Amino acid sequence: MKRGEVYWAMLAPRSGSEQQGRRPVIIVSRDGFNRAPNWRSVIVVPISTSTSQAERGPTAVLLPAKSGGLKKTSIAVCHQVTTLDRAKLEKLIGMLSQGLMQ
Repeated sequence: MKRGEVYWAMLAPRSGSEQQGRRPVIIVSRDGFNRAPNWRSVIVVPISTSTSQAERGPTAVLLPAKSGGLKKTSIAVCHQVTTLDRAKLEKLIGMLSQGLMQ
């Protein structure tokens, strides 16, 4: 597991306006943290295809279609960074470019 990888994840239970359900997430935790075998948590940013998310300002980052294995143009919802148990990560989709991660 590496910083910049995109996984399908189950974001449940959640509440309020938090992104929820099965959706892609970007691993944003440091690689040293991600490699720790006894550490079960990972820090992620949820991804949405909702156009309303794109209007939320500088914390909504546009991800073009095909970046990181995403089929549709999407939005990284950076203001909803969260910690998940690794068991909620279902499948690796792809890897974002270093430019998009910056």
